[in-house]
Amino acid sequence: MLRNILLVIVVVIISLVMVNVFHQEDNYNLKLESLRHKYALKAIPSVNHSKLPALQRDFKTPQEVTEACLSCHTETHKEVMASSHWNWERVAYVEGRGISSTGKNNVMNNFCLGTNSNQQSCAKCHIGYGMTSSHFDFNNARNVDCMVCHDNSDEYLKGASMAGYPDRTVNLENVAQSVGSPKKSNCGSCHSFGGGGNNVKHGDLEVALNSCSREVDVHMGANGMNMECVACHTAENHNIIGKLYSVSSDNSNRATCEQCHTSTPHLSDVINRHGSRVSCQACHIPVYAKVNSTKMSWNWSDAGKLKDGKPYEEEDSLGNHDYMSIKGSFVWARNVKPDYIWFNGTADHYILGDTIKSVPVQMNTLNGSHSDRHSKIVPVKIHVGDQIYDKVYNRLVQPKLYGEAEGDSAYWQDFNWDEAVAAGMKESGLLYSGQYGFVKTEMYWPINHMVSPKSQSVSCAECHTPNNGRLAKLTGFYLPGRDRNKPLDFLGYWMFILAMIAVFGHAAIRISMNIAKNKFEKQIINYDEDKP
Repeated sequence: MLRNILLVIVVVIISLVMVNVFHQEDNYNLKLESLRHKYALKAIPSVNHSKLPALQRDFKTPQEVTEACLSCHTETHKEVMASSHWNWERVAYVEGRGISSTGKNNVMNNFCLGTNSNQQSCAKCHIGYGMTSSHFDFNNARNVDCMVCHDNSDEYLKGASMAGYPDRTVNLENVAQSVGSPKKSNCGSCHSFGGGGNNVKHGDLEVALNSCSREVDVHMGANGMNMECVACHTAENHNIIGKLYSVSSDNSNRATCEQCHTSTPHLSDVINRHGSRVSCQACHIPVYAKVNSTKMSWNWSDAGKLKDGKPYEEEDSLGNHDYMSIKGSFVWARNVKPDYIWFNGTADHYILGDTIKSVPVQMNTLNGSHSDRHSKIVPVKIHVGDQIYDKVYNRLVQPKLYGEAEGDSAYWQDFNWDEAVAAGMKESGLLYSGQYGFVKTEMYWPINHMVSPKSQSVSCAECHTPNNGRLAKLTGFYLPGRDRNKPLDFLGYWMFILAMIAVFGHAAIRISMNIAKNKFEKQIINYDEDKP
């Protein structure tokens, strides 16, 4: 009898625990449904540019298109020319540097290294025309390229190494008459091809997003919300929300998940509480580079090998270049699990001319720690490699890579590092000792795109586990399920055992006493029954 009662108690307790752990209330997420409705309604253009008289002409130069645009949008160029997309720099407070100007003009990276002395090639991703050197006139409104962001014909294309000018095959009249709100293909023409190819840099931004499934990205998927970049990266006076921490430094004007989903988007309070220290991206982007591979390492020290006196290229099994004479050797990867760091939205960068303080050289330092209450755990791509530096001055150097012909001191033409560095540093206004070597570098790229469907999100057990979980490299704090304190575990274990013994012991005593009491009451003699 006692055994059966105890068995019932145990079964009831286990059932209650299972119900509380696994049961989820079937509530409807009205916040999410409201967002779906909002972004399902696509804007309808209010102007048909093909009917405007100013655009009914044969344009000889792209500057003529700009002049036609400004004949109606008379002051818009001033907004564009105040933006970082135009100036390639932004003034901000940088920890340890104070108020400073950072951007493509002075920040180095471990992909194509930097723009100085290479502007004619790099300007393919500038929203202007004619950037052949550092002497580009940033005050000339005629050189603003309206079409690169607003072409809706999918015909516009910047020419390779043409200083930002469009390819000669582009029909300027047709493009000018087809302008509208920026689409994914407009933004992707630069952001998907940073570093010299599709998905080289970011890992989560590539041409596949122009027409992908919601399994690749729930926001941009053609069978999902099919959202454009500008739905999240909104703009006011051409100041676009969003920060790219390969060049940005401060925690302002960022595009965040919370701006639409709020800081409490889940029905579960437990999950919502994670949001104070864990970014949305950490859970909702389990892998990146879902379609095409991304570059994970780049070793410039291997560049310069020739076959029969000529440069050559080699490809891996997926068709990615894993060696190029002009650039060195590479390692690519697809469906990559991110690394994770603490990040508070501020960053420092290796500025051309900085002295190397440690190896590997940190090309960008994303600030943050567990002790910083403004920091959250974010997923990142870590790109590693080696690049050329000055052994005497102990600093990274900017070589001249692009040149139109041999004898121009450009590495991609002459394959002479010494001459290329001398030319590049002269253009940058810095001294070069004449002695160079190669040094290891690292660069961090926050992962923000390729958001997976809810059913594919990172599970609790992928982080809260002692067996090499996703957050295994993040130390300095206690993570339940991952970390152990043996004395505390021992104490907790025995406290639980003793508590269970006390509970069941108490129940057993109460049950035993109740049984004994019933037996005793049955044995009591009622003497009143014998009275007449």
